[in-house]
Amino acid sequence: MSDTTTDAKRTIVHYQKIPGKSKKQQQMKVTDHIQQAKDTLLSFEILPPLKGKSIQSIYDHLDPLMEFKPSWINVTYHRSETAFKKKADGNFEKVEVRKRPGTVGICAAIMNHYQIDAVPHMICGGFTMRETEDALIDLNFLGIDNVLVLRGDAAKNEASFEPEPGGNKYAIDLLKQVVHLNSGIYIDDDIRDGGKTKFCIGVAGYPEKHFEAPNLEIDLRRLKEKVDAGAEYIMTQMFFDNNKFFEFVNACRANDIHVPIIPGLKPITTKKQLSVLPRIFHVDIPTDLSTEIMKCKTDADCEIVGTEWLIQQSKELKVFGVPVLHYYTLGKPRLIRDVVKEVV
Repeated sequence: MSDTTTDAKRTIVHYQKIPGKSKKQQQMKVTDHIQQAKDTLLSFEILPPLKGKSIQSIYDHLDPLMEFKPSWINVTYHRSETAFKKKADGNFEKVEVRKRPGTVGICAAIMNHYQIDAVPHMICGGFTMRETEDALIDLNFLGIDNVLVLRGDAAKNEASFEPEPGGNKYAIDLLKQVVHLNSGIYIDDDIRDGGKTKFCIGVAGYPEKHFEAPNLEIDLRRLKEKVDAGAEYIMTQMFFDNNKFFEFVNACRANDIHVPIIPGLKPITTKKQLSVLPRIFHVDIPTDLSTEIMKCKTDADCEIVGTEWLIQQSKELKVFGVPVLHYYTLGKPRLIRDVVKEVV
């Protein structure tokens, strides 16, 4: 996660000198945004560009959404993949490929370009604890004080998640590493009186339970362990049935989980997603939604149905009193703009 750090450090220098902006306005924790809000906040989530594309692709993606003054932008992270490249002698060489590098640099660029906060995703998969510590130190140097910690997915060639040798196995292990840095505790014992970071730490929540959890009760128990260990807010997996989110929030509160819970939202735009989303993300599609999508003759028709569903879903969540509406933009910024225009 440090391949773009040098450029990012140069970028943040300009960001910190923007006239007329106080440090508090420039850099706020997610929880501070929520505590100071007078209405439901907005945030968006983006993918880093594929290797070979410029930062302009991110600006082109986000520009249509900036009129809504989002409180922050989440930047996802995808672990590296194993590939076999053919050498000149005809043999194959195993190499690790990161198709979407540059999360640290992207976050710094977003903060510089838009003067809003960025929230990088931190994952266990593919990183040793030392590499994770270095990435966190880089983020701290850049004034990025928010992280969302996740275990991450299994590698494509693995049947189940396997940590990197010397890496964190579970999200709670990664969470504890961030908490330790916030207390000035580094991996190397010889670092005495180390500088303390000040990360605001978010974790993932699953209204329909994590697919590896045997039941929701155990999933909630694991979530509470993360909150007790220092997680300050919860960002949920996408869902399409608000009742499942409402039930999840009530179950969290009943289990003494009282941190803010932010719903993650995404539109359905094709018939193919009716099978892809449940398979990859382990979410249910409500019958009413799937019935209407199946009636559509084109993807354009599906997009109209999915947009209207997300508008109504967002309005209902706002009435419920969610602190933030968090949209997974994933290549559809103009669709998300159309939704938000109807909601705010």
